[in-house]
This record gives sequence, structure tokens and C-alpha cells, in this order.
Amino acid sequence: MRKIIPLGGVWKFVKKNVEVTEAEKTEGLEVTLPHTWNNIDGQDGGNDYYRGTCVYLKEFPAPDKEEGQVVYLEFKGVNSSAKVYLNGELAARHDGGYSTFRANVTKLIKENNVLCVKVDNSATEKVYPQTADFTFYGGIYRDVNIIVVDAAHFDLDYYGAYGVSICPSVEGKDGKVTATCFVNDGDIKITVLDETGATVAEGANKEVLTVNNARLWNGLADPALYTLRAELFKDGKLCDAVEKKFGFRTFAVDPDKGFILNGKPYSLRGVCRHQDRKGLGNAITKEMHDEDMQIILDSGANTVRLAHYQHDDYFYDLCDKYGLVVWAEIPYISRHMPEANANTEEQMKELIYQLFHHASICFWGVSNEITMFHKHKKDMLNQHKKLNDLCHKLDPSRLTTLACFAMCGFNNKSAHITDVVSWNLYLGWYVPGLFLNKVWFGMFRMLHPKRCIGLSEYGAEAMTNLHSAKPRRGDNTEEYQFKYHAYMLKFFEKRPYLWATHVWNCFDFAADARNQGGEPGMNHKGLVTFDRKIKKDSFYLYKAYWSKDPFVHICGKRFENRTGGNIKVTVCSNLKKLEITVNGKPFKTVECNKVAEIKIPFNGNTTVKVASGDCADECTFKKVARPDPEYKL
Repeated sequence: MRKIIPLGGVWKFVKKNVEVTEAEKTEGLEVTLPHTWNNIDGQDGGNDYYRGTCVYLKEFPAPDKEEGQVVYLEFKGVNSSAKVYLNGELAARHDGGYSTFRANVTKLIKENNVLCVKVDNSATEKVYPQTADFTFYGGIYRDVNIIVVDAAHFDLDYYGAYGVSICPSVEGKDGKVTATCFVNDGDIKITVLDETGATVAEGANKEVLTVNNARLWNGLADPALYTLRAELFKDGKLCDAVEKKFGFRTFAVDPDKGFILNGKPYSLRGVCRHQDRKGLGNAITKEMHDEDMQIILDSGANTVRLAHYQHDDYFYDLCDKYGLVVWAEIPYISRHMPEANANTEEQMKELIYQLFHHASICFWGVSNEITMFHKHKKDMLNQHKKLNDLCHKLDPSRLTTLACFAMCGFNNKSAHITDVVSWNLYLGWYVPGLFLNKVWFGMFRMLHPKRCIGLSEYGAEAMTNLHSAKPRRGDNTEEYQFKYHAYMLKFFEKRPYLWATHVWNCFDFAADARNQGGEPGMNHKGLVTFDRKIKKDSFYLYKAYWSKDPFVHICGKRFENRTGGNIKVTVCSNLKKLEITVNGKPFKTVECNKVAEIKIPFNGNTTVKVASGDCADECTFKKVARPDPEYKL
């Protein structure tokens, strides 16, 4: 039977490109996985951001294995190109920093082994991404495993997939599922289990199995999952087994009703996510993935765009489990590179083959803002058609989409290739005039009334130390970000035809080329800070619109020092009546429709408490003679 042995612990790291024969003799550092060498220089906007080749070494003994078993090395994420050497011999090479790849090393394994991995995140025209508004961290930043498996096993060599393709569908009240297993020998048994572990269907490879009265995967309300177990037998012996969770659901997109889940309109309103963290880069733990998921759920979002690359498979598992509808995409972004066409196809195949079973994924994203540069237009359009056709060939059950650059015109050919389309628009941030959102979408609807349109990115920068009583575009204050998102949420309420809207971004993230908001190397459009410690006021605005969990939040707590004779206190809540107390005395009761604004006399230091039922929030504002200069950039 299959054994998976984590190859973690201490590794030797050499921060320069050395030959494999010299790596053992070269001085290095002790590091533990996950690891990136850009955890600091890729986040501070300095000139020392290192993109190049580094070397990792690991010594390990031969794993226990029976006669005839084979051994694989599995890498869950190495950015962005890798050459894997075992005992001095090249075992694998891989281009693409966000997907799983493996190497059969059975013939290379010795009693004592030296694993050397050369990792390269330097600039190239052959591997995506190369031009984008985020940091390209180098390193072995996800798990590495040794897999020991019988000679008869589910295929581990095909695009990093797991050797079983699970195809569910819905017919009336029943679920239908077919498992196609890729094996080199033996007989296969398929078992479908419900959430309690009870068997609900059994059959053979490629047989259509029926689950009577199947529970549907129904988003946040009921993300019901089943488990498919595929077992491989040879001469009556169980040689290998694979288990994956999947779900039954139907979905569609209508140009007027938007997204439809299991036959009912289900407006997709959510966030985009980058995976990196302050001081860690992409080298994050499962616990950090869990924290990100809980923050997204706390906002009330029902969808997440996992930008701009394949995320850790564990996070897609979490989306399945909690009911978030997912837009998954490859890092074909910003600048079309003809020499990398084959790489986009390889990364798309890996994305689909590795993630095919996830119930949460409804959309494959083929590109992001690819028209930002105007070179190679014809080749770019041909590549989009090729990728779109590839997605439909590999997976006819899902829809394709892409995120258009803001300057991309309504009739741009790239915007009319995929099944549905979304736009990255920052009207009211990079461009003055929030009202332009009405103009833009009105014009698109007039020109293309049958084209399903969404908003894949929108947002505004906000630093938690910057504040203004009269916020304006470009000031990077929390207050302007709040004003921007308040407008957009009202805008969405009147436009159910938008099949999905995704805030850019749920979290602040590193962008090495940026210098904005007084903190270089960062994009501050997140609703939550890079370290996940502070939820900005705009986060609570979304929670008021989206979440059913009762809460009260006073905005502007960090805008503590104020001037003037009155202060306007803004409160976010999904409760209807709010009791206001000022300096310990009842002040008034106000009605709240997601946001309430209360004018309060400000004669000195003032403590405000807002309560509704068991929910309450409190803060103190301090009277100052002049505006605090620390609040202004």
C-alpha cells in the first residue's frame, strides 16, 4: 500500500547558483520548509530583491519499501522553475511555481541519499508570471514528500494529478458519478461514501454510479460533500487506494439573473485572495490557510477568486468544505510572451487535472489583464482561443472566464472568447468619479445585452494609520476606502446581472515594484492588513451587507485624535436598532440599514458606545486643537 513520508525538517540552503557537484561543499544556511528567500526583500520595495537561482540540499535514508515497490519525490510548490537532482543525477525539471510535480526516483535511490534542488525565479520569457503587480517569491514554499507505492498504482506521472478523474452530475433528485482511473495494471473497485462514512454506491472503473436522493453542494447554506474511494487490486491484493471528496451541484450564468446555483439565483459576492504573509512570503502553513478562510467567511463572502495562480490544494479543500464558489486561474498575466505559450498550456493542464474533483470550482480563468501591453496581439488572441478550447476539452462541465484590463474596450476581441467575462475596474480610485461605474456598465449592457459580465477586481488603497474627516481619492486613508466600497455595495444591489464581484483584495499583499501609501513594496487595497491582525473599517462594511452573524462595529477607532465641535460617528451593523451612549449616558436610539451615521457633540474626550442586544462596541475620541499630522501622508 501507498506510504507518504514528509521530507521536511532541516535543509541546507545556498543563496547563489552553484553546480550540483559543488553544492555539498559550499557554505549555506540551515532552513526548514516551507521556505522562500524573498520573505523580506520581496516585501520592502528595496533594491535588494533577489531573483535568481538558489540551491536546496537534503540528506535522507532510503525509505522502507517492499520488493517491486516504486519511489516518487513529490513537490507541492517550487517557484518558479526547478531542477531536481538525486545523488547527482537529474530526476526532474519543472517550469511553473504553483503546481504539484513528481519524479519517479526508484532507480536513483540508494541507502543514503543527497537531494539537490536548484530553484530559479529569475526573469525569463518562457515561464509565467513575469510582469504583474505582486512579488514572485523564489523557494520551496510548499511540502515535499516521498511516496512509496506498489508497482501497480494509480498514475502519478501525469501532470501532477492523482490518477482518478471524478465526474459528477445531477439527474432529478439523484446524483450520478463516474470515476475514470488511470492505472498500469490490476482491477478497480469504486466506493462512494456519504458524510457519515456510509456506503451509498459501489461499482467499477468508468461505471456510472447512482446516489439516490443526493444532497447537493449548495454553497454556504449546505456544502454537502461525498467521498469517492478508488481501490486497486492485483491477484486479490489491495495495492493502492485514492480518496477524494466531491459534490453534486448544477450551475449556470444568465446575462440578466447572474449566477445560478442548483436552479436558483445565487449572487456571487466575494473577494480575491493572494496567499502571501508578512515576513513569510508564500511559505505559509495550513494554520494560516485556515485563518484566511475564517476571515473570508467572517466577511460573509460566498465566493473567492484565487488569484493569480494555482493555490495550495488544501485551500481548495477548505472552499469545498465551507461552500465558497471558486474562480481558479493560471498566472497568464499582464504581458503576452509568445515564447511562453506552451507554458500557459502546461500550467492550465496542471490546474485542471490536479483540481478537477473540487466541488467549489465553477470557473477556469485563462488570463488576467493580458492586454496591458500591445505587442503580439494576434498571437495573444490565438493563444486565448487555444486555452479556451483546451479548458472545454479537458473539462466540459465548467465555464471559462478571464479578467480584462480596465483599458480594454467593450468590443475588444479578447473579452468575447471565454464563456463569461469580468473586468478589473478601479473607477473612483485610479480614475476620478465613482459615478463612472454606472456609465461603464450601462454602456456595456447596451452594446452586449446577452454577454454575462462581472467585476473581477475593484478597490482602493487604505493604510490603517492614515485618516481624514474629508477623505478624497488618492489619500490612502481608511475613510476614503470606506467611502469607495460603500458606493460599490449600493451599486451592486441594483445590478443582479453581475454574475460575480470580487473585491481586490481580501488581504494586503507584497508587490515589490510598488511605492504607495508610505510603505514601499506593498499593495494596500486589502480589507485586512498583511499580517491579518487588523480588519479595516471597510471589512465591517462588507460584513454588514453579507453576513448573518450579528455584530456592531464603530468605524474610525484609529482616527482617535479629532478637531471640531461635533464628530460624525459611522457604525456598521446588520442589526436594525442601535442604542447610542455617550460618556456613559444614553444619547439616542437610531435605525440602521447596514450603515448608520450619528452626529455627536464633541466638547472634550468623548467615549461612544453602540449596542444592540448582546452586541456592542465602544471607543474614545480625543479632542485636539489641530489635525494630527501623523494621519496625513
